[in-house]
Amino acid sequence: MDLGISGRVAVITGGDSGMGYTSAEYLLREGVRIVLSDLKEKELQEAAQRLSALGEVKACQADLSSNEGALKLRDFANAAFDAKPTILVNAAGVTGATGDFLDIDDDGWLSTLQADLMAAVRTARAFIPGMREAGWGRIVFFTSEDAVQPYVEELPYCAAKAGLMNLTKGLSKAYGPDGVLVNSVAPAFVATPMTDAMMEKRAEELGVSFDEAIESFLEEKRPGIVAKRRGRVEEVAAAVAFLCSEQASFITGENLRVDGGAVLTMAA
Repeated sequence: MDLGISGRVAVITGGDSGMGYTSAEYLLREGVRIVLSDLKEKELQEAAQRLSALGEVKACQADLSSNEGALKLRDFANAAFDAKPTILVNAAGVTGATGDFLDIDDDGWLSTLQADLMAAVRTARAFIPGMREAGWGRIVFFTSEDAVQPYVEELPYCAAKAGLMNLTKGLSKAYGPDGVLVNSVAPAFVATPMTDAMMEKRAEELGVSFDEAIESFLEEKRPGIVAKRRGRVEEVAAAVAFLCSEQASFITGENLRVDGGAVLTMAA
């Protein structure tokens, strides 16, 4: 399927590994030029170097915990190629503060909201004007199953992702008339460095192997995942590439689950 986006420029945050990195791979194969961004300079440059085998990639280290970081990324991306970005994939995020609700302090809440909600707000605010000027844009946020099915030990993350899902719908209403389509993907328990770390911690706590930690987690914490496995980054990246495409030109304000059935309801 020709996605009709060859030659466009995409900005991908959280792009040095996991779902952001693989989304960059998929878009590069469609002829999209990529501005890759993340927090750690060394890992980012290494990721950009690997991806350059597939197409044009430029890297910009940016700390999106401040508006200055978002503006730095915008200015870099606007000058990176002979066209301004019209695709934004916001894959940056962290698990954040976890534990009993009563034990998580304000700093834990605020740091999680900064990384998982406000960073997306800042990047969208930085890049939407250029998309409006072009009369064409695609924004894809990464939400989560947690946005609609909260887990009590991850409430700051759940609240941030719920806010991001609401932001998706709101921006789709505000800027759809200008040709800017805004959607989100909601992965669940995908094999990434973040979930690897979660499972390594679980394996150590339970005194079991890594694979046994995954198996018990699926059984106890994610019974809705009918495939009984972690998702693959490629499965999420394919959804991202589609939502960025001309083929998705009548889809906006949607939250596309890529969760193996994890959410146990038909609600949004």
